[in-house]
Amino acid sequence: MSDQNINQLAAGIKLLLMDVDGVMTDGKLYHVPNPSGGLLEMKGFDTQDGMALQWLAWKGIETGVISGRVSAGTQERCEQCGCKYIYQGHVEKIPILEEIFARSGFTGEQTAYVGDDLTDVVIMRRVALAIAPANARPEVKAVANWTTSAAGGRGAIREVCELLLKTQGHWDDLLRKYGIHG
Repeated sequence: MSDQNINQLAAGIKLLLMDVDGVMTDGKLYHVPNPSGGLLEMKGFDTQDGMALQWLAWKGIETGVISGRVSAGTQERCEQCGCKYIYQGHVEKIPILEEIFARSGFTGEQTAYVGDDLTDVVIMRRVALAIAPANARPEVKAVANWTTSAAGGRGAIREVCELLLKTQGHWDDLLRKYGIHG
């Protein structure tokens, strides 16, 4: 798809949904002992992704996650980033997508989704702008309208947010806010 077509689609996005592991993170899970003898799951999130998600919230673009895994770290991070829709523990993602549409009032034509693995393709086929991070499976990239140059957990979401902010006319305002001439 041409850059012009991607920009046209991005200009109409009101809702950005994402997978978590492999998209907001690099997909690696670390299990370390906790004081009670169990295991604690840890994962890393990119700080620049988080800032950009907050900018979307400030500009009225809603965000959310649909993840197959349940993680306290994911919950906390998504709340910090201003995500309005946080669904975890759902490998079957279509019912959750439909619930988010019902709650938000948005449609697939107003939605972008970022996914990296096979379970994400069913959603990617139901939204206007399907995005894969650079580290996505080849089958997922084949379905995506756009693939970021950055990998998940390494700035992919920042790229997506900047695309939305720029195509919707918000980028120069942000630059001015931070003393950068746009």
